Amino acid sequence: MRNFIIDTDTASDDAAALVMALRQPDIAVKAITVVAGNVPLSQALQNALYTVELCAADAPVYAGCAKPLLRELETAQDVHGRDGMGDIGLPLQGREPADGHAADMLRELINANSGDITLVTLGPLTNVALALLREPEMARSVSHCYIMGGIGSGHGNVTPTAEFNIWVDPEAAKIVFESGMAMTMVGWDISWKYATFDAKQAEEIRRIGSPLAEFVIDIQATLTEFSMTENALAGFDLPDPITMAAAIDPSVAEYKDYWVDVTTGEGLARGITVVDVLGVSRKAPQMRVATSADRSAFVDMLKRSVS
Repeated sequence: MRNFIIDTDTASDDAAALVMALRQPDIAVKAITVVAGNVPLSQALQNALYTVELCAADAPVYAGCAKPLLRELETAQDVHGRDGMGDIGLPLQGREPADGHAADMLRELINANSGDITLVTLGPLTNVALALLREPEMARSVSHCYIMGGIGSGHGNVTPTAEFNIWVDPEAAKIVFESGMAMTMVGWDISWKYATFDAKQAEEIRRIGSPLAEFVIDIQATLTEFSMTENALAGFDLPDPITMAAAIDPSVAEYKDYWVDVTTGEGLARGITVVDVLGVSRKAPQMRVATSADRSAFVDMLKRSVS
């Protein structure tokens, strides 16, 4: 068994990624730590707890940071719906998280399982940065960290040059990127190129006929409309699930090692992942960056997880 910790700002694509991990037979999800991002923290918690319950899993869910380190929270409820799960009327209330703060639980669990934790981050990096600020040595105890965030090559989805997760809390991202942790960045460019589902492709998953298959498609309702009207895609895309697929099976993607920095300015200078493709900085690469992915392998993994 491999031990995972998943840090998430649970909305519709996060939930599909959680399903993939929770249903993987050789993965033990030691904890799900929740951060504000796509939706406020209280809603992200309920969405994570509901998804764990739907999967009949027993992974503990911990509440983390309700806002970025230095900035006010800006959500993506226009993308994922007010409840983050497509506004389809799911019963997303009344569940209680486990005791303890997410940042403290990250430190405790990673230290207790040193060298044996794969950390998968699906939202802003606030919880992870806070844990590292309290205990920088934690970085050496993580086996590998897979980060859904940034852009390896191409355009952004919240500004012309920035991806949402990094843009929400760029200061946190910079702390994590400079931590010395073994890391892989799966940028939004991988998602829109290899993880977009048009209506026919979405229906192929729905036709599997299981409650989980219907769930992972139905909750993309508002994301579908946004992706088609605002991002010029053929349907919804799933950045968190394709990141999870890479964490589960790294051969799903191809990678190159680069030095990657994060800008912490304002306006167009906020939250850019600066990827030094040519090595002009003369700085040693600290990040493995996904450059392409095997769509068929990803879709097959997603289908198996909901079957």
